Order: sequence, then structure tokens, then C-alpha cells
Amino acid sequence: MPKHAENILADALELPPMARAELAENILSSFEFQGRNTINALWAQEAEDRIDAFERGEMSTIPAKDIFAEIEKAR
Repeated sequence: MPKHAENILADALELPPMARAELAENILSSFEFQGRNTINALWAQEAEDRIDAFERGEMSTIPAKDIFAEIEKAR
């Protein structure tokens, strides 16, 4: 990996979890590949299915702050 890429990575790893996730999504979305629309449609359907299950009381939630606290502990 070029040195400037290593520097960018080091800077990125210092970001809070949500900012890192957003950065990763932006980088990944910069790649165009066959089947991307299918994958996006499947993820959208999965999100809708999860919302529906939550509204029916079939699944519970965990506060985001708790999840991010666990991620930070694991670092």
C-alpha cells in the first residue's frame, strides 16, 4: 500500500465508529460492479422486513450507544 494510503487509513481508524462506517460506505459505493442494483434491492427488502418484524413485536432493539460502546471496548 502506498505511504499516503497508509496515512489515510491511520487517520480513518481514529474516526468515531459512525464516521468510519460512513467513510467505508462511500468508498465501497465508488466501485461499480455487476449486480449492484440487485444487491441494493435485496438490502432494501431486508430493511423493510426487519422494520415489519419490529412493528409486529417479533424482534427487539439495542440502543446504538450500547452497540458502539461494545465496539469501542473491543478495540
